[in-house]
Amino acid sequence: MIAGVRLIIIGRQGAGKGTQCQRMSRHYVVPHISTGDMLRAAVREGTTLGREAKAVIEAGSLVGDEIMIELVRGRLDQDDARTRGYILDGFPRTVIQAEALDVMTERHPIHAVIDLDVPRDLVIDRISARRTCRDCGTNYQARGAERHPWICDQCGGDVVQRDDDTREAVTRRLDLYESQTAPLLEYYASRDRLTVVDGRGTPDQVFHSLTAAIESARGSQ
Repeated sequence: MIAGVRLIIIGRQGAGKGTQCQRMSRHYVVPHISTGDMLRAAVREGTTLGREAKAVIEAGSLVGDEIMIELVRGRLDQDDARTRGYILDGFPRTVIQAEALDVMTERHPIHAVIDLDVPRDLVIDRISARRTCRDCGTNYQARGAERHPWICDQCGGDVVQRDDDTREAVTRRLDLYESQTAPLLEYYASRDRLTVVDGRGTPDQVFHSLTAAIESARGSQ
């Protein structure tokens, strides 16, 4: 596999972005840096950042630029990211974050910026049907014929719908995401750095499209 790949993957929550990032992480042997995972870890650990992030997330907002920039700056300075590359998932999310990342990566520029595109209505359907084990976090999809109570196959915990997975909550998050991310997409597109990949196919089809786009971008540099 090819080491040293530096990627940004943009896409709506529920587009299958996290799963594809994990798969690409194994394929290219680079760390998958998910700012969502980093923030959730900080919340669980009760750090100062975690407490600040929890209040913002529970209010249905996005964590501010300054906190996110410092969070990512520290992660990119770790040995694995410096020597092998990385896949950024969830950052940048605003133009301010993108500009800060350009400065961080001036010596070792990003190879590809990819927008994994899935229609909004499909994303809402996927997330609002998601159910999660309260104990171990395993995700399921509700199809209308579930057991009540719904017990997790992995650990026996209760499977529930998270408060932020209702159609109303998902719609609010997407509205906020898109209001901030549209200028980000324009930022990269205006610099001829953005590649759009259709995320509606099978997981294998989408993965093939992603790796083809990555290799094309790397080959043109």
